[in-house]
Amino acid sequence: MIPPVVDPAWVQQHRDAVVLADVRWYLDGRSGRAAYNAGHLPGAVFVDVDADLAAHGEPGSGRHPLPEPGHFAARMSALGIADGDTVVAYDDGGGVIAARLVWMLRVTGHEAALLDGGIAAYEGPLEKDVPRRERATFTPRPWPADRLAGIDDATDPGNLVVDARDAPRFRGEVEPVDPRAGHIPGAVNLACRTNVGDDGRFLAPEELRRRFEAVGVTEGTAVVSYCGSGVTACHTLLALEHAGLGPGRLYPGSWSQYSADPDRPVATGE
Repeated sequence: MIPPVVDPAWVQQHRDAVVLADVRWYLDGRSGRAAYNAGHLPGAVFVDVDADLAAHGEPGSGRHPLPEPGHFAARMSALGIADGDTVVAYDDGGGVIAARLVWMLRVTGHEAALLDGGIAAYEGPLEKDVPRRERATFTPRPWPADRLAGIDDATDPGNLVVDARDAPRFRGEVEPVDPRAGHIPGAVNLACRTNVGDDGRFLAPEELRRRFEAVGVTEGTAVVSYCGSGVTACHTLLALEHAGLGPGRLYPGSWSQYSADPDRPVATGE
């Protein structure tokens, strides 16, 4: 399998053999599709986080629960992404949103990676035309149980639970969308946006490894990653893999599910 992160030069070398996916989405309500329509990498398809990468209408499951495998397969097929395609996904925020698609594809055995640096790393004119891709065959595959965690796993002291949100949300100083502010008791904070440098590119694997080790993650550690709704937590899992520290598990419900249960305790501060 290809590495979880590839640079623009790699994409250029393999351009005819990859499908580019634009996965821009914004917590503040801006339209990712509008950003795509305003200019995207040549040939890129738009992947909608809400419509393509999440389920809806499931009370108590959080804001972006994983979709049924059949729904995910149908959406990939409609976009022209086939079982054997290699997908390189990008956004404009260090890959923290595009990571959701990459993680979903990789855990189900598909070749996928993040474009290091995202749209800003591309050298050349953007395009506005929407590519026409034929419907493809994308076979539904179940989400692997060993790569997922539930709400009880996120409170199990036997797991090292990593919160990928920005520090103010972790500390409970601000909460823009979810029922309560704070974090899961016992969790450590390692904001996914700090996995990349000021240039929007991933830190070197050895630097990522040092950062993970500083919060207690070493090889073999049982890591559970969560965020607000299970999207940016995927960036932490890809960073773990990029650092050579193993796959970890995603808690899809994340804080949006946990904080909605009034019987669950909440921690604040560091």
